[in-house]
Amino acid sequence: MKKKPKAKSKLKVKLPKAKAGKRELGRAEAKTDVMPVHVPAALLDQLVQEATAVRERAYAPYSNYLVGAAILTKRGVVYAGCNVENSTFGATICAERGAIMQMVAHGDSEPIACAVVTKDGGSPCGICRQVLAEFARDMSIVLVGLASPEGESGRVVQLADLLPLAFRLEQ
Repeated sequence: MKKKPKAKSKLKVKLPKAKAGKRELGRAEAKTDVMPVHVPAALLDQLVQEATAVRERAYAPYSNYLVGAAILTKRGVVYAGCNVENSTFGATICAERGAIMQMVAHGDSEPIACAVVTKDGGSPCGICRQVLAEFARDMSIVLVGLASPEGESGRVVQLADLLPLAFRLEQ
């Protein structure tokens, strides 16, 4: 029997220490705070590498649109996911939601950055934006396209800009 590859990355990154005068947010505060955590470019590059690697394992026989995502959490752990299509289409799981599921399954809940790798630098769909917003009001999202004429292209956007009026069920 062939072993399935682990979806959780072995990558554990060292996050920079909070600057003097700033305090780390507790879990409840992090959900209500709108300021994203600054993630250094080198860590975003690592996320892109993880998302690129997991993209190769995507199951997309219907669209041939392979997507890889990697999420970095406040604990410094990276969780990866790829899209898995289904012939009913409604049962398809996007890469970003797959990475969030891995994060939750491992007891983590505070994403601070996400990388999404596609052939053309596509942005997360509306459902994925809302699922990401369930765990963070804002975070950096790196969108990388692999098949542009100039080679790899990318840009960093903010979740709050992609989903400015995220639904919140106030409890």
